[in-house]
Amino acid sequence: MLATRLPLFPLTTELAATPAGPTLTIGGCDLAALAQQFGTPLYLYDQATMDAAATSYREALARHYPSETGVTFAGKALMLTAAAQWVQRQGFLLDCTGAGELHIAATADLASHQILVHGVNKSDEDLAAAVAQAGVIVVDNPTELARLAQIATQGRTLPELWLRVRPGVAVETHAYRQTGQHDSKFGFSTEEAISAVAMAQAQGLPVTGFHFHQGSQFFDPTPIGPGIDTVLELVQTLYQQHGWLPTTISPGGGWGVAYHEDELPQPAVDEYIAFIAKRMIEGCHQRGLPLPRLQVEPGRSLVARAGVALYRVGAIKETPSRRWLLIDGGMADNPRPALYGARYSALPVTDPDRAILGPAWLAGPYCESGDVLIEDLPLPEIAAGELLAVPASGAYHINMGSNYNGARKPAVVWLRDGVAHLVQRRETVSDLTRRDLPLPFGA
Repeated sequence: MLATRLPLFPLTTELAATPAGPTLTIGGCDLAALAQQFGTPLYLYDQATMDAAATSYREALARHYPSETGVTFAGKALMLTAAAQWVQRQGFLLDCTGAGELHIAATADLASHQILVHGVNKSDEDLAAAVAQAGVIVVDNPTELARLAQIATQGRTLPELWLRVRPGVAVETHAYRQTGQHDSKFGFSTEEAISAVAMAQAQGLPVTGFHFHQGSQFFDPTPIGPGIDTVLELVQTLYQQHGWLPTTISPGGGWGVAYHEDELPQPAVDEYIAFIAKRMIEGCHQRGLPLPRLQVEPGRSLVARAGVALYRVGAIKETPSRRWLLIDGGMADNPRPALYGARYSALPVTDPDRAILGPAWLAGPYCESGDVLIEDLPLPEIAAGELLAVPASGAYHINMGSNYNGARKPAVVWLRDGVAHLVQRRETVSDLTRRDLPLPFGA
């Protein structure tokens, strides 16, 4: 069990001898001691694993693409101040969606040239913050472009604008994670993009690039090929008709990670980047186009493996066909199994390689039958009070967490060189009511 599941965990994960028995450690930190210090549920991030993932993207881009390149961290995967600071130090762009995430970027002291703003329906507040803070705004639709043109007439200087395009083909993934199809809610059609560029030229708007995204958590890059071809054909048409060329093309991101041992080995970043780079190079050469800057947008593949969630087992139930391990977290801190049918794995923190007893179902404390974190996972005998570590928990959980049933969002701890840093405190019961106002007197 240990050998088959350990590759799902952060790179620094080891088994160390302790008075309680062999215990999992990450980044030189004892997980049982961390749970004792910070409580559970608890989210851990191993910086060494994040750094290694960042290096893999940088090196693959340098190896396969002979022109300028860049990396954008998709903030929807993990957006907290410490993560934004890590992005800043990596020299990546930070993708923010709306004024809230822009505030986090500002708190982390990111300069405008490191901030990119997405959003399918940006509010007036979102657009105002984006114009004030960002280096790039990815424009989603003609209405938004017209609003930006109006802002420009008021004397405001706009940042670079990239148009998000629907290429008409999605990657193979869950339907809720597909974004590139013709009837997606995201982006311009190719016909709308041609009109948008013509409008931008006529009004002097700084449209400099194209962005497209076809979905996330996919393992085969092949469907990205037709997406690249569609966008390059669009560029060729615009060059012929309007003499316009983008300086940047971003084919989005979404490269998958292994969440369960059945999905191992971990998908190779080099394979993904090599495919994109080759298709871009060949496509530009065939159409007589110069190579634009290639800007990739990984999210989960930079942070998912670096994150581990710790839970404590409470009650244990035996029903006619299942062994239930009821844990102190679930749907409120990780809704992905309920939303997408996402599969996870787990290991006991102490003595994780003991003999398997049989399958177990890990369920949370919330009032939903769908609050099942892991189904049918072979595990040893587990006692009440034991800790379970769930790997590949670094992406989306923190951002998508809720206060359902009065759940308080978990603490987040950053692990580096044997030291654990608290980077987001656990919510308290007082936090649950800090925005509330009472009914008017006498109501």
